[in-house]
Amino acid sequence: MKNFIIISPHFPETYYQFAQALKRNGFRVLGVGDASYFEISYELRSCLDEYYCCYDMENYENEKRAVACFRNKYGIIDYLESNNEYWLERDSWLRNDFNIPNGVRPDELKSWQHKSLMKDLYKKAGVPVTDYIIVTDKENLLRFIDKVGYPVFAKPDVGVGASNGYKIKNSGDVDVFFDKKDPDITYICEQFVTGNIVSFDGICDDESNVVFCASNIFPPSVADIAEEGKDLFYYTDKKVPDDLKEIGEKVIKAFNVRKKFFHLEFFRLTENIPNLGKINDLVALETNMRPAGGYTPDLINFSQSVNCYQIYADVMAFNSNNQDMSMKKYYAACASRRDDIYYVHDDEAVLERYKNNICSNDRYPDVLSDVMGNRFFMAKFDTLEEVNEFRKYCETRL
Repeated sequence: MKNFIIISPHFPETYYQFAQALKRNGFRVLGVGDASYFEISYELRSCLDEYYCCYDMENYENEKRAVACFRNKYGIIDYLESNNEYWLERDSWLRNDFNIPNGVRPDELKSWQHKSLMKDLYKKAGVPVTDYIIVTDKENLLRFIDKVGYPVFAKPDVGVGASNGYKIKNSGDVDVFFDKKDPDITYICEQFVTGNIVSFDGICDDESNVVFCASNIFPPSVADIAEEGKDLFYYTDKKVPDDLKEIGEKVIKAFNVRKKFFHLEFFRLTENIPNLGKINDLVALETNMRPAGGYTPDLINFSQSVNCYQIYADVMAFNSNNQDMSMKKYYAACASRRDDIYYVHDDEAVLERYKNNICSNDRYPDVLSDVMGNRFFMAKFDTLEEVNEFRKYCETRL
């Protein structure tokens, strides 16, 4: 029996489905997390062979002790994964320290996490990338702005989405950026791109072949949400556009991604940008070698009528996608709300009006609420017109 360790298997709470699917495929599923055994859900407990509570996971030595305990008891660890951005680097350290045969090691992970290093791999795949610099001081930033013009966008070279990002529109914003930014964080600054964010999400096999994919569209970007306090709204497309699928598959090959869930982000340009592309062209944004944030895997399932947790487990066990991909497809939308905002239609009204469409509704964990909001509704539809009506009904504020 092969041993699969899941790091932090209880977060987000729907990720118990990874453990469930792996268990169905005959793995011995072992969990390491910072919650006590009785704090994790019954659904998760029922599919873990053993759980090691590691209260202080910020101390790497504690994680090492947990993995060593499992290795001494069960033998070789075949897989170790968290599918969670926060732990990806630690995951790679553990694979390296315990010689776990499957999964990325620290040296390779650098090019997956540093936005500046991603650029070269995107270029290798033939994907246009924005001009950028690593910010060293105010002078080099101003020289870059003289070259590309305002606005520009600065964000941590290693980080998730637009967290701690700054849209710099003028010289005053330059001063604010240097006053507020964390001096211990390395920042990358890029030319600003006018476009919609689209993602290429999926799972690949051990030869970097994409065996399942989907695409999400983000009308308000995470940067806009963070800066302007908008409500998060996004949806999974019925079908991955051909140009996105072609480019996405090349990127996965260039990044040498193996047996992994991935989330690649691109701009689809809404205006012509000299030396970059024309309207509707795709331009690289960044990569995340894990599932899209929050409960997006569930949204993808509602859209594609599949179980992507099971596809992941099938790739781990059989290196193939064994799901029936011929089932009906939908547009699946996620509308989020904030507790401190008053809406024209309350939650009960949304649930009543869309009772035949809503697939899931719940609250986000507090740690995700700044960007994703506090409450969400996921619903599926046959047409984009219905999606847009749903968005308007959920988002309209008093």
